Amino acid sequence: MIQPDARSRLTATDLALVCEGLTGRRPSETDLDLWLLDIDLDQVLDAPETAARLRRCPMPGPSLSLLFYVLVRGALLRRDLADRPLADYCATMLREFGAGDRAHRVAPVDDHRHLYLVDILQDAATAEGDRRLQVLAHLGNYALWFAGMFPDRIASRQRRAGGPDLGYYDAMGSQGFAEAAEHRTAARLGLDGLYRSASLAYPLLREAFNEVSGSLRLRAA
Repeated sequence: MIQPDARSRLTATDLALVCEGLTGRRPSETDLDLWLLDIDLDQVLDAPETAARLRRCPMPGPSLSLLFYVLVRGALLRRDLADRPLADYCATMLREFGAGDRAHRVAPVDDHRHLYLVDILQDAATAEGDRRLQVLAHLGNYALWFAGMFPDRIASRQRRAGGPDLGYYDAMGSQGFAEAAEHRTAARLGLDGLYRSASLAYPLLREAFNEVSGSLRLRAA
């Protein structure tokens, strides 16, 4: 199961980059420790200028955990979604889904490879126990990832073959998270509230991902 850990996986290099962006100089290890004692790191990460600085960083730049967290958090705050754990979860999901074909598998090691939402729905219809929770959460994750990061592909499919629109992905993703929130294992893992929040805020989450996708294209250019 994907756990919200992007915020907790920031590296010393990440923190030094953030510090350098604010102070104008690369800190020593001692300076960095003192700086962290004097500031509210969450407030610094929430600041729009932090995202702007990270997008301008030369390669290798920030870790994916830092970059995705700052971009997602900023996009959600602009939509009045101040739920920090939800931003952390979304950033973690983006980091995980960007590795190999993880986005197409319910778990990092899984025999089934899903290319379409209907494949995930069919898996959910027969899954039991903890596997069912994994599939339902993956339904929410995959719909958000695909519609959020690749909306142009969805628009292209609609033009070519009358495929589903963004509203369909919003509905399926919200359903996946809503049902995942009710699974007994979600409560045991402490994920039920997060899934419930994701379900309720789903269209805004997808809009935030659309914004992140656009900003990453600009950065790559």
